[in-house]
Amino acid sequence: MELLNGVVRDYAWGSRTAIPALLGLEADGGPQAELWLGAHPGAPAVAGDEPLDALVERDPAGLLGARVRERFGDRLPFLLKVLAAEQPLSVQVHPSEEQAREGFAREDAEGVPRDAAHRSYKDPHHKPEMVVALTPFEALCGFRDPAVSRAALQRLDVPALAPLLDVLDDPDPEAALRGALALLLGGEADLEAMVEDATAACGDVDPDAGDVDPDRRTVAELAAHFPGDPGVLVALLLHRVRLEPGEAVWLPAGNVHAYLHGTSVELMAASDNVLRGGLTPKHVDVAELRRVVDHRPVPVPRVVPVERAGARVWRPGPDELELWQLHPDGGAPVDGPADGPRVVLCTEGRVDLATDGGALRLARGGAALVRDDDGPLRVGGEGVVWVAAVPA
Repeated sequence: MELLNGVVRDYAWGSRTAIPALLGLEADGGPQAELWLGAHPGAPAVAGDEPLDALVERDPAGLLGARVRERFGDRLPFLLKVLAAEQPLSVQVHPSEEQAREGFAREDAEGVPRDAAHRSYKDPHHKPEMVVALTPFEALCGFRDPAVSRAALQRLDVPALAPLLDVLDDPDPEAALRGALALLLGGEADLEAMVEDATAACGDVDPDAGDVDPDRRTVAELAAHFPGDPGVLVALLLHRVRLEPGEAVWLPAGNVHAYLHGTSVELMAASDNVLRGGLTPKHVDVAELRRVVDHRPVPVPRVVPVERAGARVWRPGPDELELWQLHPDGGAPVDGPADGPRVVLCTEGRVDLATDGGALRLARGGAALVRDDDGPLRVGGEGVVWVAAVPA
């Protein structure tokens, strides 16, 4: 067990204060969007003085353990992050494992450099993900019933939206959503007029007012950051969700989503594959997004944790993802996950980590790597820690 130093990513949409406050550092005025605590080669955390991906390669048996190696090979299969959004993220989808393998191999065969900005597949792995709110957190996630979206668009009373209303009138919900996404991202309709007129219809809306129609608020908020972008209208096909601290949503492969603002703990499969369709200055790959998206309407994809003494545990589904929140109160230590690789992050108070291999104290913003050969994890002190692990 040893201290772990994460890597901060400075994406333009990031908060300028949330991650520095968590880490106890002075803000430098620039965006700090994500804190990565994993072994992904794009930004590996550092354990001691060694990058975590190199440490996994050097000692997979001791770090990962036989159970995890048998299922996932010699790699850390999850990535823990803190995500702090001050502005909306892109409308995006993540591929399945099979789609990621195919896309990665295809771009390799085409000679696209793996670090190229226009590359869609950075690695051959899927990227299902779950966010648990640390602050009030808002997101767009998953297609809602197209009849609900059609009614929202009708309320805008914009004649230019007639083609979109027509495709959403299809009695087959999946066909309606497929047609709507093709219209908005296909580039053939008069998208400029559709987006501009819809934005004008919501022009007097204050996005921060509490009594505003949520769909008008979404249009006004997104158009303020990305004027003329068709993603402004794609957003009205999706659920808008507000999470209070401790609430979670789960985003499987094919789920269209966009985080809007707030700070969260995010656990995902160890991948950086993002297929973007709009609301971003980054590389957009509409054709690939449309190929992998799941067009079925879904309920709001909330995840409810299992409650234990001193702990809450989220198991969203994939074999590689399990997230624990431990909150020792100064009494007896709380048991955490017993084996496999574990990444620990303290977000409140001071806590004492103990394993068969030693002990470590973490304060707010501190992180640690617990190896398989360290044995079971126990957490004492008083505070809140998050532990990413592989389900047994």
